[in-house]
Amino acid sequence: MAKKVTTKKPLSGNKRSHALNATKTKQKPNIQKKTINGTKVRISTREARTIEK
Repeated sequence: MAKKVTTKKPLSGNKRSHALNATKTKQKPNIQKKTINGTKVRISTREARTIEK
């Protein structure tokens, strides 16, 4: 099992139609499994790009 490192959580909000009906929606973060120094971790892709620099 990969260790979760990131602190990112889903964003929540409303989808709005032309009639302005509100429907709840979530945007999940892009979490990927990556091996860093022999340890499998779950981090977001943005964090993975930062680590690679």
